[in-house]
Amino acid sequence: MAVIDDDPSLLRSVERLLNANGFLTEGYSSAEAFLSQAQTSLVRCIVLDIHLGGMSGIELWHRLKHIGIPLPVIFITAVDDETLEREALNAGCIGYLHKPFPAESLVAAVNRALQRSTLD
Repeated sequence: MAVIDDDPSLLRSVERLLNANGFLTEGYSSAEAFLSQAQTSLVRCIVLDIHLGGMSGIELWHRLKHIGIPLPVIFITAVDDETLEREALNAGCIGYLHKPFPAESLVAAVNRALQRSTLD
């Protein structure tokens, strides 16, 4: 599972939370780092900040779908934008969590994403 967030503290926190719940994670500080470093064939889910420096999380998600890598995505964001949330949910993201979010919400969303990726 990939975690992508440009806030180093939050990136570490999310990785620790997911690792403590039995998920193997790989962290990336940007969409560009993910694209250049990740072995996407091994990634089953992405926890993705929407507002990254450089390419946004939404742009990354669209790019992955365009090149044939339709990974389940859980968006995390500190920005309250109902239009963007509706767009992301309508486009099929697994979860849309507002920072700070309860740990249980993220773990539940990851479990849903992994169940979905196993079914596909």
